[in-house]
Amino acid sequence: MGTSYITNTELDRLIATGRGPELCDVRKPAAFAASESMLPGAVWRDHSAPADWRPDLADGPVVVYCVHGHEVSQGAAEALRSLGCDARYLRGGFEGWIEAGYQVLDKNRRGS
Repeated sequence: MGTSYITNTELDRLIATGRGPELCDVRKPAAFAASESMLPGAVWRDHSAPADWRPDLADGPVVVYCVHGHEVSQGAAEALRSLGCDARYLRGGFEGWIEAGYQVLDKNRRGS
């Protein structure tokens, strides 16, 4: 991954291959709790503690997203890169993903 961000189109193409990047939902706890949805395959992570969950990530590429793709996800991606992770943030964030019409999953039904 060459740039610090990924677009909706690029991410959707990677997800469709079945070999997409690891997805981390780094929305703040209140924003995550207020939402019923998340990106397919994403796992919620605390944006303020990437060093704590970096060891849980695979060695491949990682995409993080917050609500709008600004400070929260950009900071998490930067912190992960400083820890040796191939990380990018989703430009436009979760809201941009929804506005573009891409698939989201009901976060309460992920395991079913």
